[in-house]
Amino acid sequence: MAGAPHTEGRLAEVRFLTVAGVATLMRVSKMTVYRLVHSGELTAVRVGRSFRVPEHAVDAYLKGAFSETA
Repeated sequence: MAGAPHTEGRLAEVRFLTVAGVATLMRVSKMTVYRLVHSGELTAVRVGRSFRVPEHAVDAYLKGAFSETA
């Protein structure tokens, strides 16, 4: 059974990043990204043996990190 049309539309708009892509974007190591994913601080989806991180999850994490330091 297919999901609701509004859900499928939003999912099609989500941009997923690799762990390496997130590490480059955040200027940290891949191991740091893996730690964030495994601790639950950064939302990710497992695809086979690798992870994909929604771009909005990276934005939300960084906004939260900046608001804590301010």
